[in-house]
Amino acid sequence: MAAKKKTLTSRKRADRLTYMLFLAPALLSFLLVIAVPFFMGIYFSLTNWTGITQSGFDFVGLQNYINSIKDIRFQYSSMITIVFALINFISVNVVAFSLALLVSSKIKGRNIYRTGFFLPNLIGGIVLGYIWQFIFNNVLISIGENYGISLLANTFFLTDPKLAVLALVIAGTWQYAGYIMMIYYTALQNVPKELLESADLDGANAWQRLRHITIPMIMPAFTVALFLTLSSSFKSYDVVMSLTNGGPSMLWQGQAIKATELISVNIYNTASVNNLMAEGQARAVMLFVVLVVVSVIQTSITKRKEIES
Repeated sequence: MAAKKKTLTSRKRADRLTYMLFLAPALLSFLLVIAVPFFMGIYFSLTNWTGITQSGFDFVGLQNYINSIKDIRFQYSSMITIVFALINFISVNVVAFSLALLVSSKIKGRNIYRTGFFLPNLIGGIVLGYIWQFIFNNVLISIGENYGISLLANTFFLTDPKLAVLALVIAGTWQYAGYIMMIYYTALQNVPKELLESADLDGANAWQRLRHITIPMIMPAFTVALFLTLSSSFKSYDVVMSLTNGGPSMLWQGQAIKATELISVNIYNTASVNNLMAEGQARAVMLFVVLVVVSVIQTSITKRKEIES
């Protein structure tokens, strides 16, 4: 018995060692690529580091955070990012859920539609931005001129500050809705058909079946989809850079600013263009904190809905 226990103990140790060996590369990568740079970034945000050298900088405390909060450009970037995130959040999920219902129905060619709706997600953000830049600047205007649609012919999305934000939402929804659609589609496949048929026999219409059966049963999918959409909306960068590059310019509180300079773009411009590395890092830390708070609130609410359902 003692020998048998010793053999089992040795086997457990060997299994534990094997697990650690397989885990080590991923853990090391996480530490080197994410954890260590993250804590270094927090430290540098409390200094006057310029990014040129790691020596010769001083500890300034919260000064970079105070400067950022007082900066009118950062204030505007924060406001427009929240507006964009909310609109994009709603737009992507409404379109994605509608597409998921469509490809889950008995419509002919639904597999082709599902593939087609997902394809834009495979296009990189930079390329996608240039595609939509061509559509807004050439295609829509040409259609308006050729078919006498004055609304299209005289609407310049990328030069109007308000419409430029809408252009970002359209491009973002076109790219991301197909990916979120697949999350909803997978969840819809797990809704028992018998339950829907029983509700239909009991006289429930399509809206009642959707509201009282389908949506409550796929609430975990809503939790995941809403989290992904919300976080990606706040971090949007590549599409903005290629589609509008933060423009067009406008006046806000008496200062010239860029109308679509979201927080991610503002952080890049502060750190790289203005060479204020520490201040840019401070703004990145603030964005991280906001994302954590918003994500925790959103997931808590949707998780509670899961339990209630």
